[in-house]
Amino acid sequence: MRFVSSFAICLTLSSFASVAGDFYPNNAQHAVSLSFDDARRSQADIGLPILDKHNVKGTFYLMPVQMKGKEAKWQAAAKAGHEIANHSASHLCTGNFRWLREKNKGLEQVDLPFIEKDIETAQQQIEQITGVAPVGYAYPCGHKFVGRGESVKSYVPLIAKSFEYGRTWNDETANDPHYYDTAQIRAFDIDNKSFEEIKAIIERAKFDDAWIVLAGHEVGDRALYTIDSKALEQLIVYLKDPKNGFWLAPVAEVNQYIQQKRTR
Repeated sequence: MRFVSSFAICLTLSSFASVAGDFYPNNAQHAVSLSFDDARRSQADIGLPILDKHNVKGTFYLMPVQMKGKEAKWQAAAKAGHEIANHSASHLCTGNFRWLREKNKGLEQVDLPFIEKDIETAQQQIEQITGVAPVGYAYPCGHKFVGRGESVKSYVPLIAKSFEYGRTWNDETANDPHYYDTAQIRAFDIDNKSFEEIKAIIERAKFDDAWIVLAGHEVGDRALYTIDSKALEQLIVYLKDPKNGFWLAPVAEVNQYIQQKRTR
């Protein structure tokens, strides 16, 4: 199983020579990516129209089972240039989540071959529906392990081998383009927050050349796993304003740009 495109390059730990404003396109000081998990129906019905209205491309980590009934909209999203990415078939997180235990499921009780097959199944079905082979993966719940105790194993190496990048979730820092691991790109949770709260997250995360990845789930009225649609529009307007110094692009596009960046 290998889904990495031919132009993916390993990021070295050597630093890039850059000064404020010359690392990203159009003299942007920071990069920002908007991403959405699970292929929620509200993403297709509400989120995509908002992004398209503002001519912004987002990254959507899809689960085939969640795409049912909205296949045409996900096909249109792919054709419109939104990034189509993989979020597994089973969405396994720790079994400490009761909603998984009710199904007798959890990462603690599976192994690496199970995860590999699960991801491969999702990859095939997503490509069949959208016509796009994802180059990116988002770890469900941000969890990256299988097993228990001394038998615990990370499946980060599997993602590093199979995709151009992997994205985590609910992190506390932005990504340093001179250092970050492509298999563990950090992301901030933006569900259930006002525009001002999301803006505050971005302001706290900013450092020289920082790449800030934002992640949400449902799109609509503000709730636990829902980004408020009005806040999303305000956020997009803010990020697109040139005076604020952001380059807004999908996760794969920013990652590929950084990989190809060389010291001037």
